[in-house]
Amino acid sequence: CATTPPHPEVVEAMLPYLNENFGNPSSIYSFGRQAKTAIEEARKQVASLIGADPSEILFTSGGTESDNLALRGIAYAKKRDGKHIITSLIEHSAVLTTCNYLESEGFIEGKNFRVTYLPVDKFGLVDPDQVKKAITCDTILISIMQANNEIGTIEPIKEIGEIAREKGICFHTDAVQAVGKIPVNVEDLKVDLLSLSGHKIYGPKGIGALYVKKGVKIVPLFYGGHQEQNLRAGTENVPAIVGLGRACEIASRNMEENAKYLTRLRNRLETGIMQKINHVRINGHPIRRLPHILHLCFELIEGEAMLLNMDMKGIQVSTGSACTSGSFEPSYVLIAVGMDPRLAHGSLRLSLGKNNTEEDIDNTIEALAHVVEKLRSMSPLSPNKKGSSR
Repeated sequence: CATTPPHPEVVEAMLPYLNENFGNPSSIYSFGRQAKTAIEEARKQVASLIGADPSEILFTSGGTESDNLALRGIAYAKKRDGKHIITSLIEHSAVLTTCNYLESEGFIEGKNFRVTYLPVDKFGLVDPDQVKKAITCDTILISIMQANNEIGTIEPIKEIGEIAREKGICFHTDAVQAVGKIPVNVEDLKVDLLSLSGHKIYGPKGIGALYVKKGVKIVPLFYGGHQEQNLRAGTENVPAIVGLGRACEIASRNMEENAKYLTRLRNRLETGIMQKINHVRINGHPIRRLPHILHLCFELIEGEAMLLNMDMKGIQVSTGSACTSGSFEPSYVLIAVGMDPRLAHGSLRLSLGKNNTEEDIDNTIEALAHVVEKLRSMSPLSPNKKGSSR
């Protein structure tokens, strides 16, 4: 979830553009044309993974920039049509912070933008009916993530997309955690804009893309050159773009096999933890969830203490999103699903990758059981209890 190691094929594809093929793709001499050709090939590879046309793909520096470009780009492009945006309480901070900005500083012609933050149920699901009810004559954009980056819940994006399409409202989805992990097709989902990131799918860091459906107009975040259809000025990061393209190609050909493998590992991990450790809660939807995420809460101990103890055992876990790891507040996602803040502080996100093995899973179960026992024995609040809960 936080990142993945670049696939060897990705590194191999990037290397020529870090040394001998160093041309600027905006130049018309041969080195430049080589770089331009490589970029356009990568654009085709990204588009193919999500069922888009290559002309609908804009390269960015990652998911955060893609989210910003989608939200602010639509907000300013459609400012004369309305100033109301709909999103959810559990979006990635790149979306929520951008919405906060538009509310507080997005001052346009005497009026700030207004944002409706929809609640979610105990599993983290957005209700499409609540989306429909929140729409007003002033609504210009709906932004709901395809899958949550902490608890793994997969949202009813197609249903929401149909509502947005019927009402003529632009619909954006942050699909950073979903693309490459589960099938994603922009036409099936009825989305107008979609964000994705390279380093979540065994590509390089610092590269991402934004899908913008043909006919949808957005305003650039910054200005300068003519690159990316005049929507993303600046010399392109050719090696990273090539790496993203290759990562998308690899994800496309291995997705079904990887999803089955990760689901089996995740289920083994979940079962082992629930058998070994008492008073654990599994978060997220039991069925509508990503194959590589297991999110848990442990009573009477702190998630950060578990994280540090697991790290000393050579096992990397998380207490939530890497983008909010510096915060001492409980996860806003867990608060949104109605969890007691005390229990939310004892959360861990365990995310799996294609390189993990059954031995890794078994070692993690044993290590986590030992860490939890150790920490609970140190807690004055922890009586000896039996049983577990979901």
